[in-house]
Amino acid sequence: MLKVGVIGGGSISQFHITPYLLHNRVELVALCDQNEQRLTECGNQYGVTHMYTNYKDLLANKDVDAVSICTWNNTHAEIAIAALEAGKHVLVEKPLCMTVEEALAVEAAAVKSGKVLLVGFVRRHGNNSNILKQFIDQDYLGEIYYAKASCLRRLGNPGGWFSDKSKSGGGALMDLGVHMIDLCWYLMGRPRPVSVSGNTYSKLGNRSNVKNLSFYKAADYDSSLNNVEDLANGLIRFENGASLAVDVSFTLQAKEDQVSVKLFGDKGGAEIEPELIIVTEQNDTILNILPQVDNKSFDFAGSFTNEINHFVECCLDGKSPVAPVEDGVEVMKMLNAIYESAQTGKEVYL
Repeated sequence: MLKVGVIGGGSISQFHITPYLLHNRVELVALCDQNEQRLTECGNQYGVTHMYTNYKDLLANKDVDAVSICTWNNTHAEIAIAALEAGKHVLVEKPLCMTVEEALAVEAAAVKSGKVLLVGFVRRHGNNSNILKQFIDQDYLGEIYYAKASCLRRLGNPGGWFSDKSKSGGGALMDLGVHMIDLCWYLMGRPRPVSVSGNTYSKLGNRSNVKNLSFYKAADYDSSLNNVEDLANGLIRFENGASLAVDVSFTLQAKEDQVSVKLFGDKGGAEIEPELIIVTEQNDTILNILPQVDNKSFDFAGSFTNEINHFVECCLDGKSPVAPVEDGVEVMKMLNAIYESAQTGKEVYL
């Protein structure tokens, strides 16, 4: 039985808590949040009696074997390192942290502790991702030399801590770009990034003036606070010659929201968003192959359940993490390089 504590009680924590409660090899024993009212409500809702407003007190609880870190990005590294040093297994929400230096410190702590650290790259756990990964591993696409990903919201700055750079580390790139870059990079075989060119734009703000069209708002939404980019794009080159183009936005003068992830190989291609499709060539004819599966698109709640189940197997059965700490470090290098390139107006070499 794995005894788990969840640190951070915001909206994302529910997608950790629910799968833990449903897992027959897990006992949710502790919760932590700085907001006492939210902490009490959460504890009462899920029947958890060990409740803390300071994560250090939770980590001091010897009954806790593992933790999910669902806090602001600027606290990920500090809490992850403290948890590892306290002998806990760690699942930390994406991004791993805010800087490459922090990422390397977390990696060092994970190696020293010998404990599991799983980075919350939840799209790696999507059923559509797993199906496509199996085709890729069997060489259906051949050498993947180019990938292109977009996650464009026309109205979708969540506000709150998401739009406070001191807590989030950035806007659309840190929140959405991390998923797009990681998913493509993972499916491409995790080649080593060698150079990055990027741009960021802060042109539209959070567009809180817009009426008659709703969008997700963080629990601490404040329309007056927004100092993060609303659009970012980047081109990442890899050591093996492959490249990845990405663009993401919190808000954009666009007709509609768009999510698109495409991979191109010398034997075949694939789209994983908006729906899974595989493209190949047989008998001198191009074929669009439509897999007959339950989830052709990303299943948000289901993917979190898969991620939590995988984390439990890593902790209890010694399974190797699908998203280990070293992958978190590499993704952080790419994210930081896009910001650096945007700031300097030059390509950044890694």
